[in-house]
Amino acid sequence: MATGRRGRIRSCPTARWRRFRFIALAAFDTRERHIVGNGPLEYARIANAGVALFALLVSLAFFLRIEVSRSLLLVVVPLGTIALILSRWIWRQWLRAQQRARKYVYRAVVLGEPRKAAHIINSIRRTSGTGFEIVGVVTQGDGITTVEGVPVVGGFAGAASALDAVDADTLIVAGSDEVDPGIMRRLGWAIADRDANLVVAPQLTDVAGPRIHSRPAAGLPLVHVEYPTLNGYRGFVKRSLDIAAAAVVLVVALPVMILTAAAIRVEGRGPIIYSQTRIGRGGKPFAMLKLRSMVPEADDQLASLLDLQGTSTRPLHEVVDDPRITRVGRFIRKHSIDELPQLFNVIAGTMSLVGPRPQRAAEVAFYDDAAERRLLVKPGMSGLWQVGGRSRLDWEDALRLDLYYVENWSFMQDLQILFRTVRAVAAPGEGAR
Repeated sequence: MATGRRGRIRSCPTARWRRFRFIALAAFDTRERHIVGNGPLEYARIANAGVALFALLVSLAFFLRIEVSRSLLLVVVPLGTIALILSRWIWRQWLRAQQRARKYVYRAVVLGEPRKAAHIINSIRRTSGTGFEIVGVVTQGDGITTVEGVPVVGGFAGAASALDAVDADTLIVAGSDEVDPGIMRRLGWAIADRDANLVVAPQLTDVAGPRIHSRPAAGLPLVHVEYPTLNGYRGFVKRSLDIAAAAVVLVVALPVMILTAAAIRVEGRGPIIYSQTRIGRGGKPFAMLKLRSMVPEADDQLASLLDLQGTSTRPLHEVVDDPRITRVGRFIRKHSIDELPQLFNVIAGTMSLVGPRPQRAAEVAFYDDAAERRLLVKPGMSGLWQVGGRSRLDWEDALRLDLYYVENWSFMQDLQILFRTVRAVAAPGEGAR
């Protein structure tokens, strides 16, 4: 390793850089088996490791007067981190395909009262990529042979034997008053003897992993739950992402907006940019911008159309086979081109790139206490509702996705949703209309 006249080290060998990289990845536990292939936490840890490695190399260069190559700091480290995240994503798609063929999945038995077991089964079924295949239920009750179509394979006393009967490798404990700590202790020993997995599902719904922390106290594995906020540095990070990304997309999308405006004008009369009052963060109304995709005075027809299809009393005002949509409007709505002017809303701060879909005041009037939590964050151009099915979702599913986002916001989740949004817009499915 050569040195200069001031005793500085002129280069940072490739082998040493790789060693630092592996140390950073190991320090952030990026290969922990419970997070690999599931959720944004895997990507977040890789990104954090990349940032930490960058900071470490800068610190070493400054304090030890090491001449680290600028290309290493500004190109290799960022691109290496991005490439690693991309490779993990590719492997995750391969894993999803294998799991759809029932390979590389945990064969699981759910233990608990029928109602609690049904909740676990339905939650796993409606979420792709969990890696669990429910093959049996262990419960108590006269005449109960199935729970949500899953066969009952035994009672609480024979839970361990039930695993052997259906060749399962995982027991998910949903909870029951009849399962006391003594039974759980013996059950844990039996599971350990079989080299199987014991998973306890607490009565917490739609809580992401980073919010949950376990801390033993008095021999009890107490679970602590953090509640995220979008104030302070979190709010600054989200706002910075909104401004930077919206400005870039606006420049790229400007030709598309101009061509669309011309097509709208050729098709007929009426304004090109359509403004509608929606409800934003904290219940404050704002003017949401869209490229007009409907006939003029379309809002005057909404109430009668909702009454006709019997959905005027629901907090999701979607008209099926809407006759107000124009020919140009049908195309631009399918590809979400009509929503591009909302980039100005994002830059102005009334909307975010990612968040719950903004709704009309008439829809918000039907909110209950749970639905009102949607208003704790800024509404978004995209969100889990869009990448999760868009108009195919009913109100309950859309609300569940929005509340999950509100309760579990993270920067990496926003990036993941934006990436999935690009895919959904490029290849719109049946839910796009």
